[in-house]
Amino acid sequence: MSSQAILSKDMSDLEEEEDLEVFSKKLILSDGVPMPNSPSSMVNQYQFDEDEQHTESTKDLFVTVDSPESHVTAIETFIMYRVSTKTTRSEFDSSEFEVLRRYQDFVWLRSRLEEDHPTLIVHPLPEKFVMKGMVERFSTDFIETRKKALHRFLDKIANHPIMSFNQHLKVFLTSQDFSSQKKQGPGFLSRMGDTVRAVAHSVWGIKSRPEEFTHMQEYVDNFGGKISSVDKVSQRIIKEQREHMDELKQYGPLYSQWADIEEELHDPLKQVANCVEECSKETEKQINHLSEILVPALHEYVLCADVLKSVLKRRDNIQADFESKNEALASKRADQEVGQLEKEVDALTDRMEFANNALKGDWINWKNKTRDDLKSAFISTADNNMECYEKCLAVWESFLLSQKRDPIEHEDEVTS
Repeated sequence: MSSQAILSKDMSDLEEEEDLEVFSKKLILSDGVPMPNSPSSMVNQYQFDEDEQHTESTKDLFVTVDSPESHVTAIETFIMYRVSTKTTRSEFDSSEFEVLRRYQDFVWLRSRLEEDHPTLIVHPLPEKFVMKGMVERFSTDFIETRKKALHRFLDKIANHPIMSFNQHLKVFLTSQDFSSQKKQGPGFLSRMGDTVRAVAHSVWGIKSRPEEFTHMQEYVDNFGGKISSVDKVSQRIIKEQREHMDELKQYGPLYSQWADIEEELHDPLKQVANCVEECSKETEKQINHLSEILVPALHEYVLCADVLKSVLKRRDNIQADFESKNEALASKRADQEVGQLEKEVDALTDRMEFANNALKGDWINWKNKTRDDLKSAFISTADNNMECYEKCLAVWESFLLSQKRDPIEHEDEVTS
């Protein structure tokens, strides 16, 4: 099967307002700074060949998110995370940095990356709010889970051959006066203009999307639907397993209470109680593993499906912009107007080709990473399930073996 024709369905689109605002951004940094001319710049890094990808031996930017701390003000309570950076890049003033960032700062960074790189796949952040049935927002488990997700987000960006050179990322990693930096950005009218154009283009549509991007869209639709279903079923299984574990914790003591009133059956009933207790412990370990490894990996790629849909929308918007200008050029007759439109069409032609190459390159990289991430999660889950079931099997086999022996012989073995 071709590399373009493998993706999936479902998932609601990202917030329309956020999505539309970044549709028509220029392919330069939003603060006007041109893209870097380093070996890892946009111009040089659209071919994500395996021999050119970052490896541990060539990696020159290491980022860590840790040490979450609760901060309470008169207005709100929030969590600050320590972001530590080590680098050998010459564009940084130092080799090590340490700053404090809260969740909304990560949101700011991600929105700027989308604006600067509209057809690159910017890794999703964990959701802002806790879903119903999950842990409380400021619980230890939730904070730890969010910390890991934020670290993974930054690590993905730091390993990206293009986005890791983004100036907004540098500001995020190094600035001690971050509040003033966050205030800088595109103006309201500029955002409104982009939004209006995006809405218009979404109504017009595009005439002839290249086949490879149609394949991508089909893959994203199918992938989104399948990964969403697996995610929902996995969470339901965990919920049911927790209920089963709670029942086991009540079930075991009943055998102990029964043993106290059955003199002749005391020992086997006690053994059954012990077996149930051991199985309950192993089940709890299995549930924790699924909650910490499998479900986060699945849900992360549910969010990735949304991201991919938005990226494809932005690519289509660039093409729609080009097609509308090209049609306008064909209908104009005045030389002055034709000259201006020709310049705009030429610029949009370059921009569309640039955007297409960006998406095609990042697409290959994303699919390889997705395959590795999900493979690792599935293998780890399989190993954990086997270990759980083998231990539970051994517990009950030991009980059965004890019941097949001569009672006097077994009593002597226990005593010895």
